[in-house]
Amino acid sequence: MEASIQIRDDLKYTKEHEWVKLKDDVATVGITDYAQRQLGDVVFIELPEVGTQVEQMKPFGVIEAVKAVSDLFSPITGEVREVNSKLESQSNLINTDPYGEGWIIKIKVEDPKELDTLLSPADYRKLVESQT
Repeated sequence: MEASIQIRDDLKYTKEHEWVKLKDDVATVGITDYAQRQLGDVVFIELPEVGTQVEQMKPFGVIEAVKAVSDLFSPITGEVREVNSKLESQSNLINTDPYGEGWIIKIKVEDPKELDTLLSPADYRKLVESQT
């Protein structure tokens, strides 16, 4: 694995390379450093409307990059409470700061137990190592 790929220990991950961080009952969601590197320069992101119901592991949007177009999958079921509107004009924030300014949506979580089905940082590291 590239030593410079960031995998944060305070997040949960999906096999599709999204990350999630829970604070109270709101989950912040984005794509991982590994995912943004695989995609290349992000040029467009299609975001859901606030109030949209999302389901765990179902698509909620699309990310378009120089190398590929990919669906974005929700790591958790709930209602979209906020979208990162900065991404409409600065989609490259996903490349420059995937775990910070490049977050994508915030979801009011229906069932926090769904987090138990996601990958731990150690498991996600193994997944990335197997794909590089």
